[in-house]
Amino acid sequence: MKTDKKIIIGITGEMASGKDTVTKYLVEKYNARQYRFSDSLRDILDRLHLPQIRKHLSSLSYALRQVFGEDILAYVIENDAQKGKHSLVVIDGIRRAFDIERIKKMSEFTLVYVEADMERRYERLIKRRQNADDSTKTFDEFKQDHLLETEVAVPSLRVDAQYILNNDGTLKQLHEKIDKMMEELKTK
Repeated sequence: MKTDKKIIIGITGEMASGKDTVTKYLVEKYNARQYRFSDSLRDILDRLHLPQIRKHLSSLSYALRQVFGEDILAYVIENDAQKGKHSLVVIDGIRRAFDIERIKKMSEFTLVYVEADMERRYERLIKRRQNADDSTKTFDEFKQDHLLETEVAVPSLRVDAQYILNNDGTLKQLHEKIDKMMEELKTK
């Protein structure tokens, strides 16, 4: 994507709603540069030789924020995004208001909330196997994961979103919604 201004899109939504799918499309079609809140957490878990399971990611996030402040992960993302040369930046995995408070001060920030039905999200989660325990997770365990500290605040972020992308339809329908959003953002 060629533009004179920098566009920064923050992606949020409940687990397995399609945030990665939206991000991947923006990277592939619009040449966006992706930054994920979980990247630094995954780096640390790898260094500690611990599996990348949701419980470990949540616990590590909590511990880092307790020691270094609630906005430590947003601070990492903000610095990475500002150093980048891309005109389109996608910040994936926003989970709390503290994350938005810091990064919404960045130029041309837009928050996008991706939503989908819980049963559909569960089916996607067990198929994608992003975390080590995803393929064996039961629906009840999936529902319990919504009570993790990293997940409980996500639905409340919907009210701050400038765009809400429903992902209960086909991939083509989702892509059409993203294209429409991008056209609007380029003209702002």
